[in-house]
Amino acid sequence: MRKVLIVTLPVLLAACGRAPSTTEASNLPTAPPAIASNPPQTYAPVVKRVAPAVVTVRSARRARPAQQYPFQNDPFFRWFFGESAGPSSGQQQVEHALGSGVIVESDGHILTNQHVIDGAQEIHVDLTDGRNFTAKVIGEDKLSDLAVLKIDANNLPVLYLADSDKVQVGDVCLAVGNPLAVGETVTSGIISAKGRYTGLSNGSFEDFLQTDAPINQGNSGGALVNTNGELVGINSQILSTTGGFIGIGFAIPSNMAKNVMMQLIKTGKVERGQLGVTAQQLTPDLAQSLGLQNVHGVVISQVEPGSAADKAGLKTGDVITQLNGKPVEDPNSFRNAIAGTAPGAQVTLTYLRDGRQQQTTATLQELKPEQNGAQPAQQQPSRGELGLQVEPMTPSLAQQLNLPANTQGLAVAGVDPNGPAAEAGIQTGDVIVEVNRQPVKSVADLRSALAKSDGRPALLLIDHGGQTLFVTVSPNAG
Repeated sequence: MRKVLIVTLPVLLAACGRAPSTTEASNLPTAPPAIASNPPQTYAPVVKRVAPAVVTVRSARRARPAQQYPFQNDPFFRWFFGESAGPSSGQQQVEHALGSGVIVESDGHILTNQHVIDGAQEIHVDLTDGRNFTAKVIGEDKLSDLAVLKIDANNLPVLYLADSDKVQVGDVCLAVGNPLAVGETVTSGIISAKGRYTGLSNGSFEDFLQTDAPINQGNSGGALVNTNGELVGINSQILSTTGGFIGIGFAIPSNMAKNVMMQLIKTGKVERGQLGVTAQQLTPDLAQSLGLQNVHGVVISQVEPGSAADKAGLKTGDVITQLNGKPVEDPNSFRNAIAGTAPGAQVTLTYLRDGRQQQTTATLQELKPEQNGAQPAQQQPSRGELGLQVEPMTPSLAQQLNLPANTQGLAVAGVDPNGPAAEAGIQTGDVIVEVNRQPVKSVADLRSALAKSDGRPALLLIDHGGQTLFVTVSPNAG
């Protein structure tokens, strides 16, 4: 044995080259620890438990078209809405919608998408055991695209709602529904992403789970479940270039669905908290312009007078970094967290003002419908530095722009399409309220404030159709 080792060793060294020293070997990358993975050979036991609790929802409406969401017919953004049918002459139209639903209480409460039953005069529910029921609407909430139905039945199989906050990207999931009216269908995939926002409907509350489990029209309102057979989401949207599934689907997470569902069952409506601010993402340019080292949090670009935020002392330009001790990552999740808190509840906000960390407590008000509006405006000044023309605001100019008569600032009368202002997204009709945190009411104010940029991008507070937001602009030299 020893001779074999002595003879073999030079061969090994010759084949491998110089043997690494102990120090060198310690610097070499090592293989990551093995990830235990024993995928089941079948999901049949899960499907057997889940399938009876997923139903087909058929609705019919007359006299008016369904109130569809924006872009519903755009192949890039397709909601799972059934094809319409009915007379094309002057007779009254009948439209049919197909979707799915999930039994959440054994006494016949069913959770589905609001757009499946929007405006319906008749709703029928088909169970997997062949029974059919007429359903009534307990409550619907357009802002979350959820609705609760009730059928006259008892001892029904139910799906239990999982904690969707514990769902991880990479988890295996199954989608169950009735796509394209072919009958109940089960598909598999993984959780591709969390916290997605598609922005398909103005004012909606979105916090989607993204999945590549195949879903199509008719899957709306159906179940997205984990491998324990628990509901993690309600299938709702797809992103497509063809109108069919291409691997990008979205489901409303079960925690959001549970909150809405419980309120609808209890009171028939959903109450949401409102802070009264408009917030935008803190970008590296904004952080630099605000003199901040870390790019973390959301910037308040507008505070509604008399709102909870106003009463708590928050101001435009404050950067909110924490809500109730938890980090604030982006405007959408921050807005969802506030809306998911009951009106009248107190929240603790940690924020930065002039680089100093502060904290305040706000008592949330009840969310009211948003009001939007506005449009365009002429004098000469500074096309040089920012690439735009501005004129001081007057009551008559504010009226032209559909803004309050007391609006202060400089109205943008023209924008150089190749200038820095255009690149930052500033448009004719916008109003420049502040530059580098300094109010501007004249061209002299504008030039004075720009001089304080100290080589950094200028920080502009813009009123765009009644909504204010911060933008950063790097002025032209000279």
